[in-house]
Amino acid sequence: MTRWRGFGVIRRVEFGIGRLLPRVAPHMTPAFDPRTLLAESRIGVLATIKSNGLPQLSPITPYYDRESDVVYVSMTEGRAKTANLRRDPRAALEVTRADGWAWATAEGTVTLTGPGTDPNGPEVEALVDYYRSAAGEHPDWAEYRSVMVSDRRVLMALAVDRVYGERLR
Repeated sequence: MTRWRGFGVIRRVEFGIGRLLPRVAPHMTPAFDPRTLLAESRIGVLATIKSNGLPQLSPITPYYDRESDVVYVSMTEGRAKTANLRRDPRAALEVTRADGWAWATAEGTVTLTGPGTDPNGPEVEALVDYYRSAAGEHPDWAEYRSVMVSDRRVLMALAVDRVYGERLR
């Protein structure tokens, strides 16, 4: 149970243990931009919709391109999230700051590219572009391209329609 008391400072009482937190005027706190947290995050949870209407939650490694307002994820054909998105392209991505005190959610519609059968085809080229944007140059592009085909990799592009979040501290 949490209660807030006091005037000059905020006294937070949790489970009988009190702690003093300084009161910060709202105009002194920098504005929270959930898109910044999306851009900085490399671990998130993707929510897709199962055929029975319940959410399917999957841990993923997103890359957010702020200029295009698109979140990219490489995934494997045949997984639940991929099948769900082929049936219903609506999705949401949630990321949390490492300390747990801020979060952001991006919602939108997904486009899937792939899987490719040709290591030099457009589906694999899209995955190469994604990798370059997210991580830079790969030490062996021929190997990367071959693995993208053999693993049946698919590139998810979530066009962000809505983003929201909060910094709690």
